[in-house]
Amino acid sequence: MFGLGPTELIIGLVLVLLIFGAKRIPEIAGSFGKGIKEFKKNMNEVQAEIAKPAERESLPPAQERVAREEAEAKEPKRLL
Repeated sequence: MFGLGPTELIIGLVLVLLIFGAKRIPEIAGSFGKGIKEFKKNMNEVQAEIAKPAERESLPPAQERVAREEAEAKEPKRLL
């Protein structure tokens, strides 16, 4: 993929160990994992929001009205 052989990987890992130290590497890996988890969660939320209008289009008119009223009830009231 990147043309890295075993020698280059070992040298890279040794450099990371020297720069950050053995105590800091698990913290960095944990932060990286949490970031990926949060990113995936947000992507799923965006995909769900995109899918909502498509679901509403497939509803019969009566159910569409009910769905719209439920959505309006969930929205916070705006003061003028």
